Amino acid sequence: MADDFAADVLVCGAGAAGLTLAIELARRGVSFRLIDKTVEPFYGSRGKGIQPRTQEVFEDLGILDKVFAAGSIYPMMRDYRPDGSFVEKDLGERPEPSPAEPYHIPLMISQFMTERIMRERLTELGRQVEFGCALVGFEQDGNGVTARLSGPDREETFRVRYLVGADGGRSFVRGALGVDFPGKTLGVRAMVADVALTGLDRGWWHQFNDGDMQWMISICPLGGTDLFQLQGPVPQEGEVDLSAEGLQQMIAERTERSDVRVQSVSWASAYAMNARLAERYRVGRVFLTGDAAHIHPPTGGQGLNTSVQDAYNLGWKLAAVLRGASDDLLDSYESERRPVAEAMLGLSTRLLDAGKRGEIKRGREVWQLDIGYPNSPVSVESPSHRDGVRAGDRAPDAPVAGAAGQPSRLFQLFRGPHWTLLVNGQGAVAPRTGLHIHRLGEKGDIVDAWDHVDATYELAPGECVLVRPDGYVAAVLPLGPAGSAELETCLDRMGLPAHWEAQQ
Repeated sequence: MADDFAADVLVCGAGAAGLTLAIELARRGVSFRLIDKTVEPFYGSRGKGIQPRTQEVFEDLGILDKVFAAGSIYPMMRDYRPDGSFVEKDLGERPEPSPAEPYHIPLMISQFMTERIMRERLTELGRQVEFGCALVGFEQDGNGVTARLSGPDREETFRVRYLVGADGGRSFVRGALGVDFPGKTLGVRAMVADVALTGLDRGWWHQFNDGDMQWMISICPLGGTDLFQLQGPVPQEGEVDLSAEGLQQMIAERTERSDVRVQSVSWASAYAMNARLAERYRVGRVFLTGDAAHIHPPTGGQGLNTSVQDAYNLGWKLAAVLRGASDDLLDSYESERRPVAEAMLGLSTRLLDAGKRGEIKRGREVWQLDIGYPNSPVSVESPSHRDGVRAGDRAPDAPVAGAAGQPSRLFQLFRGPHWTLLVNGQGAVAPRTGLHIHRLGEKGDIVDAWDHVDATYELAPGECVLVRPDGYVAAVLPLGPAGSAELETCLDRMGLPAHWEAQQ
């Protein structure tokens, strides 16, 4: 007797990771439920930095312009000295965008605003978050997962093919799976708060006692709001007064200024910094993503971005397997994303140590544009002599023109849930459902009008590049007999059915 599934996927946790995954599943027509045990959305600014690679992801998801409209570029910093003077500096680099990398500057936007925009996008796609619905237990077998849910009015049993735990650092799903979460406590306890205050110019990020782990405090205007975010270390033990009065006193003590007045507190939290990484991201039909898989210090603005990109990686793979791709495609989620998280934890910890010395500086390493999957089982190895992009690389952007003359970009061609094949020339490729084929050169539908495609991809005549739905290169192949056969094998593995016309 066939299994009676109520949905294909249950996503537990509606933060940035869960929402990204839900959007990915919704735009691919996958049936799912997205639940969160809280009764209302999170209203804090815990993760406020959107790195350039995540901006590219948001462009694909259809929310980038709204995120930019709601946020702002990080302001310059005023680093105050004990005598009241200050030095103006920039926390990171501000390079100009390039054709291959259109976004180079981190964007600042409160996490609650990012998640609100993501929920609105999910609503556009016809789906919503079920708040006040908790996962209280589950069992899995070879065919699916039976989940027990508890809502405000009733409990229910829900049968799905896959379960994804996007339920944060204290993940119920991870704990129920028995997956270890090794790492360490970093010996720093800190507070973060969103407050309304007067006495400071909103055009600057104000830093006092930089490098002093007892007296340091950072006061940053939150773009798109009337609030400031306070951050600073607090004692390892004891209660921290996070009321308006308590934060007012903390500011006065650490700045020696009486003109900065806290009017109200929108959200506040005190927390111990940890660096931990789940030993496994997949157990059978259950997956971990986002903070359920890794937690870290906030230095470098990596966490929300890594979580979004986890879910972006997992979403298309779940949809592909549900459509008929080989199940081992799902194993590539852990093999690709866990090393990224491991490197991110190391980077965040190094930046924390630099911050303790007052030496923190953020450069290209935080932008996440250099993340790639060269050793992925999804990647078809490119010739070792290639000078352009290779399998596993992030697929660069480039301005192009359509054959009809209208300007476009490669990212516009990539945007959507499909695979993309760029062919340099007229090599034969059979059409497939879910594959968009674009040709460069004579009689091609796109024109490399400014030679940027050639400069970054370096495709020889008769060569093609296959780009995954998440914007990474799966293969660079010549369209000769061997290369064409390898391409067809790759597309078969990914569950892309051959078009009927190609079979006539």
